[in-house]
Amino acid sequence: MGDKSESSGSRKRRRDEADEEEEKTEAAGDADEAPSLEDSLMFSDTLVALRIMRAQFPRIDKVAIEPFVLRSQLYSSVKDRTQVDRELETLKRENMLRIFKLNTGQDDHAIMFLEDYLNQCLLLSNGGKVKDEHISLLINGGLLTRQLIDPNMYWFAIPNIGSILKGLSQGRKELLSLLKRRRYKEMMLAPLEKKRLRFSPLDIRFHLRDLIGSGHLKTLCTPTGLVVRVSKD
Repeated sequence: MGDKSESSGSRKRRRDEADEEEEKTEAAGDADEAPSLEDSLMFSDTLVALRIMRAQFPRIDKVAIEPFVLRSQLYSSVKDRTQVDRELETLKRENMLRIFKLNTGQDDHAIMFLEDYLNQCLLLSNGGKVKDEHISLLINGGLLTRQLIDPNMYWFAIPNIGSILKGLSQGRKELLSLLKRRRYKEMMLAPLEKKRLRFSPLDIRFHLRDLIGSGHLKTLCTPTGLVVRVSKD
């Protein structure tokens, strides 16, 4: 009993700390200049990282979509990937979040807090038995997607994410191309994160976390600050 109580209390403290960190980030986001990625790149806790990245999710014009975080972004910000996977599974069992396989042709997964997902698709919160016409309605509404290997199996999906996925792919290519054109395929993080991408509605901070976590980019500490370098061609 003592261990369970301690574990529950520990989780509550983590959530309280995560809420405090999110409030600080949201307050900073209201300022003229967003906090540097260099100051908020690494976290010791998956939930804290999720809260911060949720608060930093870019505002996207003409697309109504709730904030989501890529698993690769968490890998860039929490050193222990096993810890990330374990804590994500715990948070999913506690109905705090949902994890979605993205139709990008790569091993991409998006994480969305349950409250945000229900805001995105209120149909799912009603429950009830699902019939064929319901499945068609959910597919047309962007809430379900068929698996390519078996058309009788489905993934839950995030509505309105289609144009975002296109921008995600194009933004990855654009950022990698930008760095590959540099003499040493690298650039200081501070000026890099101020650049704007032409082909993605997501900001460069979003893409940096993603590409660092997926291993396509790496960071190096130097006396003048963090350097971002291409690690894979």
